[in-house]
Amino acid sequence: MQRKIGVKSPAFPLVLVASREQTGAMPLSQDSPAFQRLLGVAARLQFLPHHISRLIDAKGRHEVELSEAFPFAISLFRYAEGDITSRMSWHQRLELLIPLDGVMKERMGDQVAEVGPGDILVVDNLRPHGIAEDRGIDTRAIVISFMPECVFTPGAPPADSVFLTPFQPPNDGDFRLLRADSKLAAEAHDAVARMLQWYFGPDDVHRQSGCKAWLLVLLHALTRAFRSSPQERAKVLQARTRAARIQPVLDHLQKHLAGRLPVSVAARMCATSPASFSRMFRLATGMTLGAYVNRLRMTRAIELIETTDDTIASIALDLGFSDQSHFDRHFRRSFGHTPSAHRAGLKSDAS
Repeated sequence: MQRKIGVKSPAFPLVLVASREQTGAMPLSQDSPAFQRLLGVAARLQFLPHHISRLIDAKGRHEVELSEAFPFAISLFRYAEGDITSRMSWHQRLELLIPLDGVMKERMGDQVAEVGPGDILVVDNLRPHGIAEDRGIDTRAIVISFMPECVFTPGAPPADSVFLTPFQPPNDGDFRLLRADSKLAAEAHDAVARMLQWYFGPDDVHRQSGCKAWLLVLLHALTRAFRSSPQERAKVLQARTRAARIQPVLDHLQKHLAGRLPVSVAARMCATSPASFSRMFRLATGMTLGAYVNRLRMTRAIELIETTDDTIASIALDLGFSDQSHFDRHFRRSFGHTPSAHRAGLKSDAS
């Protein structure tokens, strides 16, 4: 049995809530057709006990392995009294929590939010968070996790950065919680249901694009529910400014993807020192220069495999890999299968 943390039942005035009081919506709650469709999809999936202690390190960081090429994951948990991991944790990935059957009390820092069936909680990922009280808890829950670069990276249209505004912590430290009775909840629930179908469906070439498409629909609903403040818009502008400063490097990589680009050379392109460039590049993209180059190469590799008849060996050389085996290792690490298997899957779909 996991250790329990007893917390006095608090009032919840600190939660920034999008509900019918804010949006002028009629009650939707758990009886809405969209939420019932979500429950129908969830009924066909397996929810595992919330046992994550082995994934939390000594500093409380909760590690989940995400693909470099598509840093996105959905976890399905069943939370039951006495059978959950109660230890607080934090992480760099962004996260959404959606209970399906019952109420959860989620602690983030020194605040507690009561999250009901169909509510969508934007988790403050960098603050220690976890179940505040497991007494009487009995619910399934969906946890959607992804890295910011899954949604917005430098070079993408500026409008894409708006999708991340729900994850900018308000200055007063409040939570962001989309209630099930919000007029935008039906749109959000439908997006989650479709996302589940793609994520847990066949592992074909359309799976990742399907997940991302419906993730963006979900984030669009959340963005409209939580209209950004001037401070949050300033943070988005700051992110765009960082992206503009490293644009010479991004442009160079698009034209010379197969070439080698040392950090020292990239720093000179941006008129800064290597240390400052590395820090600025990571802030702007969420990854190192090497990881970013690999992601660009893998994206281009998918395009060449799917749209040309070039051999795998030829594609590997065109992308700057020393040989096909080196390319195969990077591709498998990113997508879970080899380039040849990916091309074979395309032929199977076509037949």
